[in-house]
Amino acid sequence: MSESSAEAVVAATATANVAGAAGAANWRRAGIAGAAIGVLAAGAAAGVAVERLTVGRGMRKKARLALDATGPYGSLRGTPGRAVADDGTELYYEIDEVEVAPTTADEGASGSRRRRLFGRKAPAPVTVVFSHGYCLGQDSWHFQRAALRGLVRAVYWDQRSHGRSERGRSQADGVPVGIDQLGRDLKAVIDAAAPEGPVVLAGHSMGGMTMMALADQYPALIRDRVAAVALIGTSSGKLGEVNFGLPVAGVNAVRRVLPGVLKALGSQAELVEKGRRATADLFAGLIKRYSFGSKDVDPAVARFAERLIEATPIDVVAEFYPAFTEHDKSGALPGFRDVPVLILAGDKDLVTPSSHSEAIADVLPDAELVIVPDAGHLVMLEHPETVTDRLADLLVRSGTVPAANVGGHGSTAQQPGR
Repeated sequence: MSESSAEAVVAATATANVAGAAGAANWRRAGIAGAAIGVLAAGAAAGVAVERLTVGRGMRKKARLALDATGPYGSLRGTPGRAVADDGTELYYEIDEVEVAPTTADEGASGSRRRRLFGRKAPAPVTVVFSHGYCLGQDSWHFQRAALRGLVRAVYWDQRSHGRSERGRSQADGVPVGIDQLGRDLKAVIDAAAPEGPVVLAGHSMGGMTMMALADQYPALIRDRVAAVALIGTSSGKLGEVNFGLPVAGVNAVRRVLPGVLKALGSQAELVEKGRRATADLFAGLIKRYSFGSKDVDPAVARFAERLIEATPIDVVAEFYPAFTEHDKSGALPGFRDVPVLILAGDKDLVTPSSHSEAIADVLPDAELVIVPDAGHLVMLEHPETVTDRLADLLVRSGTVPAANVGGHGSTAQQPGR
């Protein structure tokens, strides 16, 4: 093993070693996992090790702070609200309303005013509900939000235990979190933030799985109210077969020990979080490798992705992980057959490979399938113009917005926060 690869493995186990000081007996498995995680990390961390030879830790920290200060990503905010899940967990969401330009008939001497239809209730607008992925938050939709802001009514929410939502109350009581629970959470958000009118569902990764769970449990809602669906970088099942770009020996080791290691890490959350901070460079390399497919990602965007993922506590990472190997919602996909569907994935996605999107398209043959070149798992951050363009087209095809209103909204280049 080369010196840089050796350093990669050592860095990969640094978190376990920090927590190991709390009790070696509890961390024997973490040592075993070090090799598996080291295999997974080696490609990304070897580059980090080389960087350490030429760039000091203080300089790298200053660079991160500078990117945090100059990158406006994740700064967009809407009208806040909270939905309550069936176990009492409060789910945080924000609403971006449609900007309606007043017509001449609506304007009076005292300025613009809304026209009132006495005795008639104006129809509820279409609402686009955005569901984010594992270890992310609603701000992962930053570029799409910037482009569509004011064009369509939109709801962005944080899944339980993520972002500004409350830690899952059932999980605090020891109940494992499952994708079905997330589907019920999405139903609670729709009931609170979009109780009437058509709904467009857009989900990335775990968010797409959440939408499938919604369809599985509430088929009448899909039939009666859903106008279109966007499934981005997601899967309907068989995630236990994903190899993460590893050789057979490496992926088998990871599958064997990772669930137990994550559980052990979650039990020592405070110590592990200190370890994560101490090995920030390693995690930056891992995040870049497993989030993006191209080599020339904007450093500020890469740093934004780091911040989103770093914000997820290790115990939350641990408690959600088992749900993905159990996830199987291929039987729910036919519920989307009667509406326009966009299926989009990056061709270099190592987390939910594009073959999983192709499998979804096999069940939904009328859907638009888009495989984005040089794109990884966080395709909506890496290639925002492509994702936003296809979302805008979906909104037009579903009649959510007229084509004349879309205009330049397919590109985020001139939008606020870009």
